[in-house]
Amino acid sequence: MAVGGGISAGNGKQYEGRVTPFVIVACLVAATGGLIFGYDIGISGGVTSMDEFLQKFFPTVYEKQKNATGHESQYCKFENHMLTLFTSSLYLAALVASFFASATTRKFGRKISMTVGGMIFLVGSVLNGAAMNVAMLIIGRILLGVGIGYANQSVPVYLSEMAPPKLRGALNIGFQMATTIGIFAANLVNYGTAQMKANGWRVSLALAALPALIMTIGALFLPDTPNSLIERGKKDQAKEMLQKIRGTPNVHDEFSDLVDASAVSQQVRHPWRTILEPKYRPQLVITCLIPLFQQLTGINVIMFYAPVLFKTLGFADDASLMSAVVTGLVNVFATAVSIVVVDRFGRRVLFLEGGIQMLACQIGVGVLIASVFGVSGNGTFSKGMGNLALALICVYVAAFAWSWGPLGWLVPSEIHPMEIRSAGQSINVSVNMFFTFVIGQLFLSMLCHMKFGLFFFFGGWVLLMTVFVYFFVPETKNMPIEEMNRVWKAHWFWGKYIPDDAVGLSHKSSDHDA
Repeated sequence: MAVGGGISAGNGKQYEGRVTPFVIVACLVAATGGLIFGYDIGISGGVTSMDEFLQKFFPTVYEKQKNATGHESQYCKFENHMLTLFTSSLYLAALVASFFASATTRKFGRKISMTVGGMIFLVGSVLNGAAMNVAMLIIGRILLGVGIGYANQSVPVYLSEMAPPKLRGALNIGFQMATTIGIFAANLVNYGTAQMKANGWRVSLALAALPALIMTIGALFLPDTPNSLIERGKKDQAKEMLQKIRGTPNVHDEFSDLVDASAVSQQVRHPWRTILEPKYRPQLVITCLIPLFQQLTGINVIMFYAPVLFKTLGFADDASLMSAVVTGLVNVFATAVSIVVVDRFGRRVLFLEGGIQMLACQIGVGVLIASVFGVSGNGTFSKGMGNLALALICVYVAAFAWSWGPLGWLVPSEIHPMEIRSAGQSINVSVNMFFTFVIGQLFLSMLCHMKFGLFFFFGGWVLLMTVFVYFFVPETKNMPIEEMNRVWKAHWFWGKYIPDDAVGLSHKSSDHDA
């Protein structure tokens, strides 16, 4: 039976094949699409904490910060809607772009979407590095957002389709790993450019061109997935590609399943209308709620406002940027943990453990900030209290990085049948980007008005999402992507939505439904 691509759990079908170097390399190259997303998340907060950048583009924020009296609330010193628009406008552009990316991905393939995304991001990074006014800055950010919309729509789907079932989790998390490396690299760049006497912020923003080049050039050399080739009527090429990535000529069973899934897919003329049908209700609900919950963990508050947040908590300029570097490093190592364990312990264990750990840390940070700053926002951290706050935030980041971080992209990308896969991934990206935009735009105002209660606010959402996962998110590890309806049919709640004929499309008999 299967050597490398078999299923070790559940009622899924076993396919012959092994894990080949070819598929590993292809997935690693594709995963570099996460670099552009991560670099941008990491670079924004550092740049917006640099005095030279604030003086040039947001002088009112700079004056407010520099002229602050000892009686002004620490919670409110960075509140400015134009400043948050600089950070969050990207995510609104990514939301809109993801819908166009869906059509591109379906009609022209996953690699074309990745290439287009990388090229547009490259143009945006050049514009940002050369920006002379706020308008130029925002236009550059919008182009970056379009690039991210294309990349985030296509890369997770590409990884889920290329990977053998038993390694799908680990290889898909390569995208999140690249995202965390991008964040960490951006934090290091910010720390270095902050030491420059002039134009450090330009270097930070322009260096976004580097991950864009890596992704674009890499995408040009990638093969397309067998699923995508079949979807576009290239069955002979698809079979050859499947044999190549599975390392065996005996791919008849898996190829037949892909062809059958594609036949169903071709009957669907309007995937956006189709995904609203009751039989796709489980996928639609999960695809909407998981990215929503991912943002309501509060992680992007920590990630793209980390230097600003640490300055708010009383850290010096260098210390605030170095603290962001530390959290970025924790993010990378914790994501590596998820790569190792996600296909062994499954998705649910990581979701639940991560949720409990995040909740505990958010309560701890909230209590700590309340004890130092109170409601007035007046006070300063001692060195010991500052280090404790940093430690709690690092433990929180670690919990996110091995749970909701990677799984927020992995699970929605692996649960859709082929006929709604592009539409489903676009919904995943658009919901994620919309709430990233909303939280990014409102965070500094929320911090000003909710004060330390903001951490309890996010903690409440973490509690809710952990309960939701416990009851409504089934385990998907080791299940072939075109067999996923078996998981939904077996679930206590979602099973009623899945018609009998939708289970085991490729199994003409029901011999293992018993």
